[in-house]
Amino acid sequence: MKLSRTVEYAVQAVLQLAEHDRATPVPCSQLAHRGKMPERFLLQILRNLVTHRILSSTRGVDGGYALERAPDEITLLDVIEAVDGPLQGSQTVTHGMPPEAQRRLTAALDEVTTATRVRLAAIRMSSLIAPRE
Repeated sequence: MKLSRTVEYAVQAVLQLAEHDRATPVPCSQLAHRGKMPERFLLQILRNLVTHRILSSTRGVDGGYALERAPDEITLLDVIEAVDGPLQGSQTVTHGMPPEAQRRLTAALDEVTTATRVRLAAIRMSSLIAPRE
């Protein structure tokens, strides 16, 4: 499975924030610099994560972003769907296929999508953080 660059940046930002104290917001500029991400693009991603209640934002001089929930309450599926939209089966080209073959192919792909969603929902952001020494 290939993740979009948008999802990669979102995961990276969430992981950075998971390593910080949730009471202290981290500015977008700091996240962008540390992760070598374009700040303007990252800002759009962070807004999506706020909209989906993965992050909270604080305005002002001491403002920035923090996790809305604990890292063990945020799944990889949450992050993917916050930035890329709902994970769903892809539309296949079925032009010229017999109706029964179309139905079976669609059912098989729906099954794969469901299994993928279950697996991604089982991956907690806390499991992706390096253990502290």
